[in-house]
Amino acid sequence: MNLALNLSRSAADRPDGLALSCGETRLTYADLDAASAGVAARLRALGLRDGDTVGLMLPNVPEFAIAYYGILRAGGVAVPINVQLKPREVAFYLSDPAARLVLAWDGCVDAARAGARLAGAECVVVEPGSLPAGAAGDAVASKAGEDTAVVLYTSGTTGTPKGAQLTHANLARNVEVCLDLLGLGSEDVVLGALPLFHSFGQTCALNAAVAAGAALALVPRFAAPAALETIERERVTVFEGVPTMYSALLHFADREGYDVTSLRLCVSGGAALPVDVLHGFERAFGCVVLEGYGLSETSPVACFNHRDHERLPGSIGTPVAGVEMRIVDDRRSELPPGEAGEIAIRGHNVMKGYLNRPDATAETIDADGWFYTGDIARVDAQGRYFIVDRKKDLIIRGGYNVYPRELEEVLYTHPAVVEAAVIGIPHPEFGEEVGAAVVLKPGSEATAGELRAYVKDNVAAYKYPRHVWLVDALAKGSTGKVLKRAVTVPSEVTAVLMTGVGS
Repeated sequence: MNLALNLSRSAADRPDGLALSCGETRLTYADLDAASAGVAARLRALGLRDGDTVGLMLPNVPEFAIAYYGILRAGGVAVPINVQLKPREVAFYLSDPAARLVLAWDGCVDAARAGARLAGAECVVVEPGSLPAGAAGDAVASKAGEDTAVVLYTSGTTGTPKGAQLTHANLARNVEVCLDLLGLGSEDVVLGALPLFHSFGQTCALNAAVAAGAALALVPRFAAPAALETIERERVTVFEGVPTMYSALLHFADREGYDVTSLRLCVSGGAALPVDVLHGFERAFGCVVLEGYGLSETSPVACFNHRDHERLPGSIGTPVAGVEMRIVDDRRSELPPGEAGEIAIRGHNVMKGYLNRPDATAETIDADGWFYTGDIARVDAQGRYFIVDRKKDLIIRGGYNVYPRELEEVLYTHPAVVEAAVIGIPHPEFGEEVGAAVVLKPGSEATAGELRAYVKDNVAAYKYPRHVWLVDALAKGSTGKVLKRAVTVPSEVTAVLMTGVGS
């Protein structure tokens, strides 16, 4: 079993079918297969041995797919790296998995070279059109299902990033699940706007499209105009994005000037999609949005709103085929429907462990194979799951649990709000106080006091944010998630909080 066999099969079935497009660049499946074979041959010539790790530091360009499948084809392990990382970070992503090589896009080569030097690895520069083509019929390395195919590093929000080891079986089975969930076929065109170095874009866009023989229309860096232009030009049928992408498209002033009638299905994941954004997007784009849920450690898809099931906005749906989920308390005992607790997952999608971190693996995967996610949710009597919040984002104010997502949902219903991030701020009396950084829609007006009162009118008294401040923008990670750790609390708010006044 080798994940790269999906490409070989599609190339055999549809050699002239469009595999990748990126602006004016277009590659057929025969082109992609031959190019990946060329990369595999070059890696072997550079001394790559079976099971060796190779860093992959490229944006959403055709060369990412070529190199990715070339590494797997040669029997190597791919380690995708965020192109925005700095040398020190790159060095860790290479030294931790003992990577001997990193393939780096010319646009981020300085950081890649510096990081490679620190890690004692070789940096191979990849320029547009520079990867060699080989013979499409060249052999694909034989791999066992339990062999590691990809190491995906977690974001590191709670310390040093951990490398989730995803096997060929993990990824191949999750791709099969995606094909079924999306009804993906060779006639589809998938928008490749999600970063391919992230699990969502890698499995649900790249690997799923290749397995289906579908076309992947790449967008090197997401922006509403670029995405809409690509949807119109390539007649995209499936859009996959994170909530901030949906919000950006919905609120883009000129969106009505683009033809998006080709869209048949939209998928949201990576974070909870505010219900107000979901409804607004569906009205504006005339296309159903299905929410799903997963993590890098689960390949990533674990739960989804299946197309043939009744959908309930705000729910992430039910577990996918072959996957079990349950809600547990702090003692990891299962909770009844309706009670909020931590999500635990067991199934073919769960990683085989964190690389070089047996302690972290033991903390998150128990002897029975249950993976404990750190996400808080509840399940209803029909088995549908609802995300409440991240366990680590939970705010405990005076002994009461406050879930930021609930308050963010309320803020999103205010007509002037486009984005919001609710955080906990240290408080001498309550332990934590609730604060909210809010971005207003262009041309809209609202005061911090008005927004605070708006939330207060809609939630219990202990929950509402006592401190609200307006910002021009919220920092986001590579996948478009809002980075709450980057939210800066204004000095005047901190001064008030430390006195305990105004709470």
